[in-house]
Amino acid sequence: MGLPEQGNATRHLCIGLLAHVDAGKTTLSEGLLFRAGVIRRLGRVDHRNTFLDTFEIERQRGITIFSKQAVLRTPGFSATLLDTPGHVDFAAEMERTLEVLDCAILVVSAPEGIQSHTMTVWQLLRKRRIPTFLFVNKMDLPGADRAEILRLLNKELGGGFADFSSFDEEVAASVDEELIEQYLATGHLERESLRRAVAECRIFPTYFGAALKLEGVDEFLAGLEELAPGIPAAAAEQPFGAKVFKISRDDQGARLTHLKVTSGRLRVREQLEGPDWKEKVTGLRLYSGAKFTPVEELGPGEVGAVVGLSRTAPGLGLGVEAAGQDPTLEPALIYRLLLPPGMEVQTALPKLRQLEEEEPQLKVEWDERLGEIRLALMGQVQLEIITQLLKERFDMEVSFDEGSILYRETIAAPVEGVGHYEPLRHYAEVHLLLEPGQRGSGLRFATACSEDELGRNFQHLVLTHLREKQHLGVLTGSPITDLTITLMSGRAHVKHTEGGDFRQATWRAVRQGLMQAESVLLEPWYDFTLTLPSGSVGRALTDLQRMGAEIDPPMIEGDDARLTGSGPVAALRGYHSEVLAYTRGVGRFVCTMKGYAPCADPDPVIEAIGYRAENDLANPADSVFCSHGAGVTVKWNEVEQHMHLPSVLAPLKEEEPIVQRAARYAARVASDKELMAIFERTYGPIRRDERTALRTPKPVKKEPSPQNYRGKAGPTGPEYLLIDGYNIIHAWDDLRALAEKSLDLARSRLIDRLCSYQGYRQTPVILVFDAWRVKGNPGSVEQVGGLSVVYTKEAETADMYIEKVTHEIGRKHRVRVATSDGLEQIIILSHGALRVSAGAFRKEVEVVEKTIALFLRKN
Repeated sequence: MGLPEQGNATRHLCIGLLAHVDAGKTTLSEGLLFRAGVIRRLGRVDHRNTFLDTFEIERQRGITIFSKQAVLRTPGFSATLLDTPGHVDFAAEMERTLEVLDCAILVVSAPEGIQSHTMTVWQLLRKRRIPTFLFVNKMDLPGADRAEILRLLNKELGGGFADFSSFDEEVAASVDEELIEQYLATGHLERESLRRAVAECRIFPTYFGAALKLEGVDEFLAGLEELAPGIPAAAAEQPFGAKVFKISRDDQGARLTHLKVTSGRLRVREQLEGPDWKEKVTGLRLYSGAKFTPVEELGPGEVGAVVGLSRTAPGLGLGVEAAGQDPTLEPALIYRLLLPPGMEVQTALPKLRQLEEEEPQLKVEWDERLGEIRLALMGQVQLEIITQLLKERFDMEVSFDEGSILYRETIAAPVEGVGHYEPLRHYAEVHLLLEPGQRGSGLRFATACSEDELGRNFQHLVLTHLREKQHLGVLTGSPITDLTITLMSGRAHVKHTEGGDFRQATWRAVRQGLMQAESVLLEPWYDFTLTLPSGSVGRALTDLQRMGAEIDPPMIEGDDARLTGSGPVAALRGYHSEVLAYTRGVGRFVCTMKGYAPCADPDPVIEAIGYRAENDLANPADSVFCSHGAGVTVKWNEVEQHMHLPSVLAPLKEEEPIVQRAARYAARVASDKELMAIFERTYGPIRRDERTALRTPKPVKKEPSPQNYRGKAGPTGPEYLLIDGYNIIHAWDDLRALAEKSLDLARSRLIDRLCSYQGYRQTPVILVFDAWRVKGNPGSVEQVGGLSVVYTKEAETADMYIEKVTHEIGRKHRVRVATSDGLEQIIILSHGALRVSAGAFRKEVEVVEKTIALFLRKN
């Protein structure tokens, strides 16, 4: 039984090829391009003539190192095929391409099954909810069992996998409830239902074949043509949006910005804007392999290279497109660069910075204190590649030391950090709350400071200074992570405060808090897969246990065995050589980065590094106070006796960030009256100083006499409804799914529904969207029917606008605010407004829509 017929509409989409190394990913790309007519002759990795391995260094090693693209066209769709590296050392290159994919192809080797890097790739795909097709390769080799592989895929990767090689509607429907209901009701499956199931990641079409022999390639290409979701044609009429995923340089040294257009069109000679720059597009290129075609414009779904931009970076959103997610994969090793005799650091650094700009997995650090250049890398193979690239591109004969572990630091309990900066004619004081976050959460920044105490602009300044610096821990000088840092209070001077004052106060506050905290040293851990002869299992288990690894039960398959688990990078690095030695070249030891965990034995590490926090003049923890007309340095442990604002740290029953506490607290409340009652009963009257809102209030000695109390009349006039637009979009499932394809379409859909709602209710409705990251944006208000649509100005979030408007109109009118932001809900209540959760507001809208539909049917 074949798939339902395909329509004639041509779709543009971007497809990524991902796999564990040696699974046959590049071979599959050759097969797809050959069968689609893009290339006339099949290349082979072992013959060093594949279409997408365009660099000599890739052909020499037989692996993909840089992501490349090819344009693939069929009668049903036009696609950009992005071939990504499969080796774990170049996983960062793979990860950054995920930002621009409409769907992905995950290649699995049938004999090897689900390998460690396969799991890493799968987790990244699911985190971003990217529709995924699977091609199980090398089915012609011994040990390839289709039924067993399909069982393992559903067991280990979470279900939803169905064999589409010989398409059977009943088999396809069996993995999804919605599809099986349709099949039982009608006896067949509609193509659009299947495509929607793929787009919503409810089903993952799985094909089997042997790419080297072109077995199964035609069926796979037909499946992509039928089921791959792409950008809708209407996106071409929307405002321009694009996302940058790569920076490179051509043979003449011209800087290329590789991006995907997500909406609208990009034309040559158009001006693009970033956070603090404006530049003109001088050329557009459509690459396919090593060659390119100059074009005058790029449309939705197309991937191209832009000439003329010098300030772009991977992950940057252009136009209406938001910035991408922060990378998940991080280097675990750091190496000291040894320059050749006669080469100055000032000569080498610019070249390294250029390479760093192009290679996301390369992190260049200049330690001015030690006068050293250090490179943070993913592994030994990447180190060899970087050495070769520096030689070929810049004629730099460099070497590296043996390398060391890249540690991280965090804290064990909440602590307050205070920074004061007050030399003559300067003034700023900042109080921060540092709280430990979940492992792997990174750094998060928030504010819980009253604008009556510190103005909004100064609060934004503090948050900016928190983000712009890599803050170092006090044990080893390693970067801090897994922390939530919240601005609790601060003070500025009307005449003497300048922008740089808050930079100094903020950085000193972070450092002062870390000096007081119970710091925890974190070390990187690997997930590993060890394949070896079963007779060597005992030796391997002994070694791994000695190294402190956590090991899963061994899997014995005939004469071979497989061990999986995780362990510290410090112990596991270099073990691959031992495995080769005691298995006589048969064993394979593959590691992927798992994350960071507390160091089992931190004292020797701290002593060996020899970092002295108080001697680090670039990261001072002391504060500067003014005394007798001059600035005086006060040691970090004495700042509390001199600070101008009271301490903000109160005993907290739960060790979680303030924003999370507020969100969980608000989510438990069923009505506004109950929320208000609990809020005031727990924290005291809402008019109290917001800095002390989380402390238990002192009992009131004397209550006012009831007979002397006269109630104040409530506000009159129409009821205003304010809506946090993006909060609603990401809270409603249908709008969130639409936003993943086109944020502009999701906005339009929400505006349409609210126009009907406002027309029926006949009350003022204000829909607010964030535009605070758009440089130079003055803000705007549009009238759509009776609906007011607000786009906030630069440096103003929707939350800020809603708080301001609620405060202004809440004195004369009733105000409701639709949002599911827990902290925002509490602030809204303090201004006298009522809140409506996103779920409750959706029900209101649906009731209105049903009422309108019923009226139309009757008339």
